[in-house]
Amino acid sequence: MFPPPNMATEATDAAHQPAETSPGSGNELNIANWQYPQNVKRSFQNIARIHPTVKVSRGDGPIVKLHLAEEKLGKLEVAKANFTDPALTVRGVMHATNTDAVLIMHNGRILWEKYYNTMTSLTDHLLMSVSKTLVGTLAGVLIDAGVIDPEQEVTAYVPALATSGYAGARVRDILDMRSGIKFSEEYLDPDAEVRLLEEAIGWAPPHGRVGPIGMYEFLRTLQAKSAHGGAFEYRSCETDVLGWVIESAGGAPLQELLSDHVWSKIGAQQDLVMGVDQFGTGMFDGGLNATLRDLARFGHIYVNGGRALTGKQVVSENWLADTFTVDPLQQQAFAQSPSDNLMPGGRYRNQIWFPNPATNAAVALGIHGQMIYMDPATKLVAVKLSSWPLPQDASKLFPTIRAFEAVSGYLASKQ
Repeated sequence: MFPPPNMATEATDAAHQPAETSPGSGNELNIANWQYPQNVKRSFQNIARIHPTVKVSRGDGPIVKLHLAEEKLGKLEVAKANFTDPALTVRGVMHATNTDAVLIMHNGRILWEKYYNTMTSLTDHLLMSVSKTLVGTLAGVLIDAGVIDPEQEVTAYVPALATSGYAGARVRDILDMRSGIKFSEEYLDPDAEVRLLEEAIGWAPPHGRVGPIGMYEFLRTLQAKSAHGGAFEYRSCETDVLGWVIESAGGAPLQELLSDHVWSKIGAQQDLVMGVDQFGTGMFDGGLNATLRDLARFGHIYVNGGRALTGKQVVSENWLADTFTVDPLQQQAFAQSPSDNLMPGGRYRNQIWFPNPATNAAVALGIHGQMIYMDPATKLVAVKLSSWPLPQDASKLFPTIRAFEAVSGYLASKQ
């Protein structure tokens, strides 16, 4: 359900999308139709009505107020990638990319904030694979605390995976998506592992086959196709295994650990909402839901030395250094990916994308247009929540990244 941002084409052809007819009456959203192109505007703002969910508590601390310091950023010009690109502004990019909400924050001050498609500042929106960065951040906290050793094998924490393809894989391998696991996220293949995962956790209807029930049982069925620690290959199952490691090492459900160590420290205005399977296990790789402003509060820790707007240290400066330091070996593993990510010189570290070596800005990405752009050099955090009809679309992704780069450049010119 959460495929890699392999943007070699404009993603899945609309002709291959499911038909509008579905179980249920009228316009009702259900597990069969919620991902249809015509439904994502509604379903992404109403996940709790479609799937079972649990709360990730914001804690009992005060909400950190985000001060307004509005600037006229909409007219900033966005760099063209090639001569065929249209001339666009930041506002033009947002209008052309199915934006549900966008917020640009500098040093804790909101410079630009817009809502569309029934979104408000109180609306929870599905994050898709931006969820991975939150789970990776929690892993960083537990690594900082010595609860998890990234060089340990996964099976040291989850012995149940010893009979799976994850035997021999290190935590580091799954943090950077460099295991050798066979896992396809091809939407058009009904037998792809991503489709089987959806069915196993009850997020899609079964298609007449008998398989594992629940997230953890599904992960135990995965097998390796190559040695661990090799090329980068984006696989959502890596984050689900990471969530299992976190729960086993931390001795509590992920929603409790994420609340205690991350969400309760950022001054969030609302609880985080997490979709779960039939047994209450989290959909770690893409099931989190949050408000626009809370995502900005979260992103701030990545541009502020690991410290939240509350003043609380969430992750260590060592973890941030490990995440942001450019490593040629990481770049090489990224370049060797079997998928063309259209990010030359890019890399992936600790569940975060680094698409542009010239800026080294961290980007949390989710399909259908979810993004947190975090640039420590200018203390910029930009959040975009979207409802692209198609999961992947290069014509929407890369202009969005360039729009936020344009804002970062504008802020740098004022420093």
